[in-house]
Amino acid sequence: MDASSLSYDHAVPLDPVTVERVEIVRGPAALLYGGNAIGGVVNTFDNRIPDSPIEGIHGAGELRYGGADTTRSSAGKLEAGDGTFALHLDANSRQFNDLRIPGYARSANVRDADEPGSKHRLENSDGRQDGGAVGGSYHWDHGYAGLSYSRYDSNYGSVAEPGVRLDMKQDHYAFASELRDLDGPFSSVKVDAGYTDYQHSEIEEGEVHTTFKNKGYEARIEARHQPLGPLEGVVGAQVSRNEFSALGEEAFVPHTDTDSLALFMLEQWQATQRLNLSLGARLEHTRVDPDAKGNENFIGADSASSFNAFSLSSGAVYQLDPIWSLAANLGYTERAPTFYELYANGAHVATGAFEVGDPSLNKEKAISSDLALRFDNGTHKGSVGVFYSHFRNYIGLIGTGNLREGHDHDHDGDDHDHDHDHDDGGFPEYQYQGVRARFYGIEAQDRWKLLENQYGSFALELSGDYTRAKNLDSGEPLPRIAPLRLNSGLVWELDRWQARVDVQHAASQHRKPDNESSTDGYTTLGASVGYRFDIGESQWLAFVRGENLTDQTVRYASSILRDIAPAPGRSVEVGLRTSF
Repeated sequence: MDASSLSYDHAVPLDPVTVERVEIVRGPAALLYGGNAIGGVVNTFDNRIPDSPIEGIHGAGELRYGGADTTRSSAGKLEAGDGTFALHLDANSRQFNDLRIPGYARSANVRDADEPGSKHRLENSDGRQDGGAVGGSYHWDHGYAGLSYSRYDSNYGSVAEPGVRLDMKQDHYAFASELRDLDGPFSSVKVDAGYTDYQHSEIEEGEVHTTFKNKGYEARIEARHQPLGPLEGVVGAQVSRNEFSALGEEAFVPHTDTDSLALFMLEQWQATQRLNLSLGARLEHTRVDPDAKGNENFIGADSASSFNAFSLSSGAVYQLDPIWSLAANLGYTERAPTFYELYANGAHVATGAFEVGDPSLNKEKAISSDLALRFDNGTHKGSVGVFYSHFRNYIGLIGTGNLREGHDHDHDGDDHDHDHDHDDGGFPEYQYQGVRARFYGIEAQDRWKLLENQYGSFALELSGDYTRAKNLDSGEPLPRIAPLRLNSGLVWELDRWQARVDVQHAASQHRKPDNESSTDGYTTLGASVGYRFDIGESQWLAFVRGENLTDQTVRYASSILRDIAPAPGRSVEVGLRTSF
């Protein structure tokens, strides 16, 4: 519950070093978490409420220095327990300078010859991030229950607006419990609940111009039922409430309360020794209630909207032989539009865009399918697959080609200069539109064990993906679609040493709407080397990692900021990691 979904400038209040495990969920199982998960769901696990008993004291720590932004970071965690009570502590801190870039921050599409802007440094991209958490749980033979509290605090610049800083704070309280080995219709029941108090302020020349707040709670219960004949699965419910507000002269969304209630299920059937079938369903009711609070910019936000969304997905995995298997998914999904897709109306200076919502938007609806061939013969392990999605109503942020005036920054005659570069020409207008759309593409990956001898083991990792997306109403390509991407990595391991070299290539992207800019292709080189060693009972890893070593200018076609904020230039980082 934050503002990260609003735009690229709103950071996700999560530090990667606190994440213990990342899970990618695709197919029918994705409906356990939402009806908008057409491509899948990424779950992160931090063990802040330990879900299994802990014996003794364990911990981990990491130090890093370097990178294109000269990062200085430290993180650590400590877990202790006696088999019944378990305690978790973690803390992290990160400071970083303005990002080094190969050339100009502005692309040739928007660069002014007389005022080309910053070069070799991405102005106002520096900042800091601090966070930490404390949690604990009580365990018994057939379950656990626990609580946690986490805090995240950051201050960073907006790359789209020199002089604008974002000060963000989040407090999160969580409860989790699970009952296992139950008698009756359910074998286990799991409950998760949380309350979040989020706030970030956009600060310009020491003055707070806009404050975003989001307070809300979320709770879910998930119950695994006893086998029903050949069927095994879970059913559950999820409820949430968000109270979002944007207060200040540059508020581009109104105060909005969003309530949702969802019921979901996932069933699996091992039909034969070779064939596994799955079916997922989700029914979700969402009510979005705006309040303009007298702001004439949100005159259209005058009444609440309710949506009932239903999603259904089926999947099958067939083992052709010990090496080859075939996986297929077919689903129909619906999702309610968000409050900013409905009611946005104003200049979002942090992304240099004037965003306009549509209060009449209907649910997003799509039929999606994918088919993948998987293989594992001991030497090669990978897959190749195709996907297709047809949207009856795809909700996207689409440029109109128009320019809109933004805020005049009138501060009662003060001496601050708030004219900004964009004021001369206005903001490009983007509208949230519901259009018919089609997505299709291919993705493939392979890990190839090359050889293993006295000089070590060698493996080659290959992957690639390509997506085509078309606005069927206008006949134009959809905006911000990634081009063809190819990746290769050579991995070497010998005793305590490990190293890899990566080459990433992206083609140019010229398939875009007429009023959008193209992006050039690029090829980048990366390399890393690490050495593992022990000190007493602790395990250590010292590493050096380099990215974009050839210092290529990279602008991601999927980013709305691509013309003003390229990816990092040459980066070399050193680090030390330990666990005990």
